[in-house]
Amino acid sequence: METGDQNAKKPRLERPRSIRVKQEVAEHEGTGGEGGGAEGGEGEGGQGGAEVVGAATETGRRVEGAVQMDMTLLQCPLCSSPLRPPVFQCKAGHLACGGCCTESCRRCDPHGGGGFDVRNTAMDAVVSAARVECPHGGCETYIAYHDLDDHRAACPHAPCFCTESGCGFAGLAPALAAHLSAEHAWPTLTVQYGKVYRHRVLVPSQLVLVGAGDDGGGVFVLTAGALGGATAVSVVCVRASAAPWPRYTCKMWANFTAVGGANGDKAKVGVVDMKLESSTSPGAVVAVDELASFLTVPPRYLVPAVGVASMVVPLSIRIDRSSSSSP
Repeated sequence: METGDQNAKKPRLERPRSIRVKQEVAEHEGTGGEGGGAEGGEGEGGQGGAEVVGAATETGRRVEGAVQMDMTLLQCPLCSSPLRPPVFQCKAGHLACGGCCTESCRRCDPHGGGGFDVRNTAMDAVVSAARVECPHGGCETYIAYHDLDDHRAACPHAPCFCTESGCGFAGLAPALAAHLSAEHAWPTLTVQYGKVYRHRVLVPSQLVLVGAGDDGGGVFVLTAGALGGATAVSVVCVRASAAPWPRYTCKMWANFTAVGGANGDKAKVGVVDMKLESSTSPGAVVAVDELASFLTVPPRYLVPAVGVASMVVPLSIRIDRSSSSSP
């Protein structure tokens, strides 16, 4: 064995990482006699042989099997990302993903060996068939290993986290909303989609908004905090950050009494109409750093709060919901 191969395998032995993997398996009729054993004798655990395949064959039926393996075998040795088709190899059989196949194989030559110019269709079949279970409780979905990160980022069962100091609560969005209200006294407002609500928002503060609906509604967190000499008001949807739908939009503005207006006419300040972003840690979102849109309220439009030494934003807000998968 080459020295480069030995050195490359040492980390896998010292730091094994294994996971339960489901694969498509075809059981074949045995050719080794009455017991149906594989050629060369029966194995220790049984009589039949099995082969990992991507589809059923004419001589067998496709079934699901579970194996436990070192998951680094399904990762690109160069960038450590999960391998996905197309998988390439050098002339010595060392693998590389499509993003790294233009590099030289340093396992063959530390100073730059041959390229990964051979397509490994057998490995394509393996990485396509290897599926792992979503780690989020309640999901119970098996996903191709190379798609696991994308699935977790959009999974509706992804846990959402309380960001209050010293609190380790994690749960689905409705449970987090109840926790924030019961354990941390965050005010909660139930809203109907498409309806304008007026609310006096303390600065600084956070408010939980729960959408009313047959599906349980969405959960949102409104945050008001200092932004230089002004106040920033932001809203995020509490769920997995890459959840595709329902899509939510939010329109906000601050209200103030127009100077010289008749009968206390109200005027709008800084109207913002935005698509809501999603977060599993909504209390940690900082508007100026992480959000594309937020409402900026100049200090002259804040009004004194009643009973506390603080200021409030006289806010109007409307949240709209779209269940369509189209942009």
